[in-house]
Amino acid sequence: MFRRQILKSIGVAGLALATGISAASAQEVVKVGLILPMTGPSASTGRQIEAGARLWMAQNGTIVAGKKIELIIKDDTGAADQSKRLATELVVNDKVAFLAGFGLTPLALAVGPVASQAKVPAVIMAAGTSTIVASSPYFVRTSFTLPQNTAPMAQWSAANNIKTVVTLVSDYGPGLDSEKAFKAEFEAKGGKVLDTLRAPLMNPEFAAFLQKAKDLKPDALFLFVPSGQGASLMKQVGERELAKAGIKIIGTGDVTDDDQLNGMGDALIGMITSHNYSAAHDSPENKAYVAAFLKANNNMRPNFMSVGGFDGMAAIYKALEKTKGDTDGTKLVEAMKGLAWVSPRGPMSIDATTRDITQNVYVREVKKVDGQLYNVEFATIANVKGSN
Repeated sequence: MFRRQILKSIGVAGLALATGISAASAQEVVKVGLILPMTGPSASTGRQIEAGARLWMAQNGTIVAGKKIELIIKDDTGAADQSKRLATELVVNDKVAFLAGFGLTPLALAVGPVASQAKVPAVIMAAGTSTIVASSPYFVRTSFTLPQNTAPMAQWSAANNIKTVVTLVSDYGPGLDSEKAFKAEFEAKGGKVLDTLRAPLMNPEFAAFLQKAKDLKPDALFLFVPSGQGASLMKQVGERELAKAGIKIIGTGDVTDDDQLNGMGDALIGMITSHNYSAAHDSPENKAYVAAFLKANNNMRPNFMSVGGFDGMAAIYKALEKTKGDTDGTKLVEAMKGLAWVSPRGPMSIDATTRDITQNVYVREVKKVDGQLYNVEFATIANVKGSN
């Protein structure tokens, strides 16, 4: 009986030890909850961001500061209520150290209160409304803002004999940001915005807006739609024959998304846009990135959303390195402030005051290169702040 008691005690101790080891191992895993629209109209955004995030991990390993990084992908289908529910589940059930992703502005805004209450950093890899980061002290952005990408287009237009413009944007936060930024900058340079047209974000039909723009006979039509909607918009621009009517088509690079550009056709050749990333960006870092991305993703071309995911994971890794693996949310956000590195898009940093992104913005022209359409950069506006 005594021997059995000894063996039983050893067994209990062994179980406790094993449980302790298991718990310790679990604590060494840092989970990143990536909330993305993997299905629905913005599915290309989710696909690109996930691919960018996974490429960073493939190239940099899954161990940071002694902690193993685990990526958890959740599909919010582009619905804000889903984003908030998934964020809550990731925090409460999965115990994630980071939330990330957010393909559209309403999705990011829905998650802000969850991040704030749980004190979990939330890395914005896509959504571009300028005010998002200020809505929670736990937001950090590695994507872009629409004012940041739009002002250079207005400056170029005013300097290139464009006197009158009609703007057509998607009717939600980034579209309104873009409209406001273009109008303010263009009119400050002496131009005139004849009308500001807004198409619905969901299930947009552009024909009536394009006809109205054509009837106003501006020198140029400025366009913004979110990633994934450019092909539909540009098809209808072609059907309305605005270019033949002498109206120059300009916009932000969201419209000439690298993921869809080749399928839009040669009618886009000559279109001028301003943006923070092109697959044609001429740097060693980007050439290596594009080659690796194509190889890892069945020849899918990376777009600006992909670098938001790639650099978002870079920020997460660099923050963990600075905290030496400490996953306290407040410490991680502090560690992200002021981070700077060279991305496939060029030099970038996270502003220490605003937690928003500072980066180069490029003016580009759609050209055919080796039989494919690319956004070929010809001017650089350096170190543009995402917000002030």
